[in-house]
Amino acid sequence: MLEIEISKNVARVTLDRPGVHNAFNGELVARIASAFEDLGKRSDVRVVVLAGNGRSFCAGADLGWMRQAVDFTPDENLADARKTAAMFRAVALCPKPVIARVHGAALGGGAGLVAAADIAIAHEAALFGFTEVRLGIVPGVISPYVVARIGVGRAREYCLTGRKFPARVAQSIGLLHSTASDTESLDADIRAATEEILLAGPEAAGETKSLIAEVSTRSLDAAADYGARALARARSGEEGRAGIRAFLERQRPPWTR
Repeated sequence: MLEIEISKNVARVTLDRPGVHNAFNGELVARIASAFEDLGKRSDVRVVVLAGNGRSFCAGADLGWMRQAVDFTPDENLADARKTAAMFRAVALCPKPVIARVHGAALGGGAGLVAAADIAIAHEAALFGFTEVRLGIVPGVISPYVVARIGVGRAREYCLTGRKFPARVAQSIGLLHSTASDTESLDADIRAATEEILLAGPEAAGETKSLIAEVSTRSLDAAADYGARALARARSGEEGRAGIRAFLERQRPPWTR
């Protein structure tokens, strides 16, 4: 259901329900949330690659799971939705940079995972869509990440129509950062992205994720003050001092040795 491999400071989290295009059910949602919470605490992990086995990245919610939700009470539906929201939050707020490796279908919650990741790279044949409205429901738990990634105007267009769109469009609206023409190129681009992240200070990468999240919701003055305090803490910290010293001495920083 969920594979986790860790090698050379890179964790690979792979959705493993290929028979249903890695669609979510309650168990998979819980496992993803737990995995990202755990990986965020591990000192031997500095970047996480999120991928899917089989023909798709993630096709959204499992049909059987949706059938169960039809019979839930309002309170049961709320509790279930909050668990799903916690999964997306765990991905988005994981202190380690998260790279989504996307192929096949990324629909509904699957496209939400793409939006929650820090960097998203896809095969050019991948297909995307925020398709909830076509089921008579709303993209509630993914909406914070979708709006943050593609903006209000694009979110209105694609979430209100439920339209499916190809990778080239996903890149043009900001959901993806790049596309690759084949699997070999896709994996090469993922490796390049992970190698670049590994050049960053581990603490600095995590603090930068928090910084971006914080300043994006604050007024200009409050964001500027928060940023100044964050920079001061980093420069005063052991990692920051070591990194600046290595730069001045034309040495490699300790986390790359």
